[in-house]
Amino acid sequence: MRLENPFRRVQRLRRVTNVPEEQANARTPPGQFLTSKFPVLTYGPTPTITDLEGFRLTVFGEVEESREFTWDELMALPANTQTVDIHCVTRWSKLDTTWTGIPWRRFLEGIAPTAAATHVMAHCVGGYTTNISLEVLDDDDTMLAYLYDGKPLEREHGYPMRLLVPKYYFWKSAKWLTGLEFMNGDRPGFWEQHGYHMRGEPFAEERFGY
Repeated sequence: MRLENPFRRVQRLRRVTNVPEEQANARTPPGQFLTSKFPVLTYGPTPTITDLEGFRLTVFGEVEESREFTWDELMALPANTQTVDIHCVTRWSKLDTTWTGIPWRRFLEGIAPTAAATHVMAHCVGGYTTNISLEVLDDDDTMLAYLYDGKPLEREHGYPMRLLVPKYYFWKSAKWLTGLEFMNGDRPGFWEQHGYHMRGEPFAEERFGY
């Protein structure tokens, strides 16, 4: 499969003129359309992951000690179910989505970031990456999600685990999560390198960085 140049994809999104003139409601960021569907947007092939016994989530970088979590170890951690709104940079928003996973703050209790750590780079199957600040991740609704509407994530939506950062554009909620790299300072992930904003806050319409 020949993939479209990601820079061209971002430039095409920049040229979109069919945008809402007004916000649908206070919960919907400017420039967004509401949808009842759950659109699938992926760059590259959708991975098929069937071996949960072989699954590993690696934590490394600016931490006192690198760690590797098995699926069973992750499932033994405290979990939470929450209902949140999600917003995609391609201009769709979906309200009242329900997820179950490991709250970020609870997950962090088993990690010891160094004093120099300021950001995390999420690493995923296929080489996808995205950057998020520790300040953004330190929120009640960020989590390592593995259920959607009470069921395991569908393959297209990140099975078996994805990051969920609902207050930011959905490309930050990285699918098929395999690693969390704690960093001293910020650096761009995949889409950020090709023109998306380094932060991606929807109500500020932080869609593009350059």
